Amino acid sequence: MSITILGIESSCDDTSSSVIRDGVMLSNGPGDPAENVEIIANIREMLDTGIPTFGICLGHQLTALAAGAKTCKLKYGHRGANQPVTSPAKQRTFITSQNHGYAVVGEELPAEMGEVAQVNANDGTCEGIKYKKWNCFTVQFHPEANGGPKDTEFLFDRFLNNVKAAKKEAR
Repeated sequence: MSITILGIESSCDDTSSSVIRDGVMLSNGPGDPAENVEIIANIREMLDTGIPTFGICLGHQLTALAAGAKTCKLKYGHRGANQPVTSPAKQRTFITSQNHGYAVVGEELPAEMGEVAQVNANDGTCEGIKYKKWNCFTVQFHPEANGGPKDTEFLFDRFLNNVKAAKKEAR
């Protein structure tokens, strides 16, 4: 599998015609996610193609906004390598690494678009979404940072499995 890095200025046209792609990773970044109106529209258009997508941190927030949710500024933010995130479906709490000042308002996510899959155990904010309409899931925390002993490594396996299934289906 090869990796192509696209800049923030990339559009859906860039990803669909000039780059052979199997999946998209929407990474982290700074700032107020709601200010990125054009990027949010591009993400919505890209996700409508069915491409397997995994969003992390800002990627999580932008994808939620593309789905019709809202974000809010946190009073203090979530900072550090000791943020507990609970996954009710897995009946587990993971210790995660985080560094953000905004959160997705889970109650604002339209039910037909997706469901909150993980929540912050300290304040109940949305930490992950499993999308229904799109081949996508997102998390607010940094699974690559290994807050615990590779507690959330399974998320990368899940993404790769989505990519493999999409490729098989396309044949």
